[in-house]
Amino acid sequence: MKITVLDGYTLNPGDNPWTRVAALGEFSVYDRTHANEIFDRSAGADILLTNKTPLDAAMIGRLPQLKFISVLATGFNVVDIQAAASRGIPVSNVPTYGTDSVAQHVIAVMLSIIHRPEAHSRAVSDGQWQRCPDFSFWLHPMHELAGQTLGVVGYGRIGKRVCELAAAFGMNVLAHNPTVRHKDHLPYDRFDFCTLEQIFRESDFVSLHCPLTKDNAGFVDTALLSVMKPGAVLINTARGQLVNEADLAAALHAGQIAGACLDVVSAEPIRDDNPLLGAPNCLITPHNAWATVQARRRLMETTADNVEAFISGHPINVVNG
Repeated sequence: MKITVLDGYTLNPGDNPWTRVAALGEFSVYDRTHANEIFDRSAGADILLTNKTPLDAAMIGRLPQLKFISVLATGFNVVDIQAAASRGIPVSNVPTYGTDSVAQHVIAVMLSIIHRPEAHSRAVSDGQWQRCPDFSFWLHPMHELAGQTLGVVGYGRIGKRVCELAAAFGMNVLAHNPTVRHKDHLPYDRFDFCTLEQIFRESDFVSLHCPLTKDNAGFVDTALLSVMKPGAVLINTARGQLVNEADLAAALHAGQIAGACLDVVSAEPIRDDNPLLGAPNCLITPHNAWATVQARRRLMETTADNVEAFISGHPINVVNG
């Protein structure tokens, strides 16, 4: 079978070889594929692997030889899975590779917000410690995570892991998930399920871990931001489209909330006119919370498993079957 990878660079920039996948058929990999290149590179492929290169209904309809799509990620909104299903094409994803990586990123940005190690290091390099009359100094009040409240929106694998790590720091944890509401799901004390408004009203940090759907696009808007504590911080490592970026930028400029830590934005790479680029107290990372070496290696192994399983006639991790 002919196997084509449309955008392989982020998975393997040189330290995560395609060896297992390449051994399964006639293999070709492209680092990146622009919109006007998708058809030419996909034509004739039996199996397509894509991360962010979109495969919409029109494109799928133009690829009569296509038999299987494997998404190099957990989110699969780049593929029209209904159009694929109508052609009998299974679409698989990689559901579990980044759980620990994304969860530790959330903890890292919370610690960065309350300790500001980079800012203090710069202050030392600028000579402020040498000039200080005391043995230590700080640029702003620092706080412990213990006793603060983390609100998690979406209690899937990543959301649950974030809750576990936060509890280990002694935080109070609130979670919102439409399908999980019972106390017997709680793994530890100082934890409760609550409404979405309670999450935003009562939390010192709100962390988004829900999938993007047609019903929740832009749900973090002025109405929800307005109920947050003035000292609260919004964290988003899920999907940028969950947040109304103009509303968030306005809240940051007005000092309505203390800050935001975003690993995702509505259009990626981020555009020059994104209102969050000029917003105060807004930490933006380039969608790399998932990208530890360990996570990328797990992603590669599961992708090979997906392709092997399809070729054997028993596809796994299918999201449209």
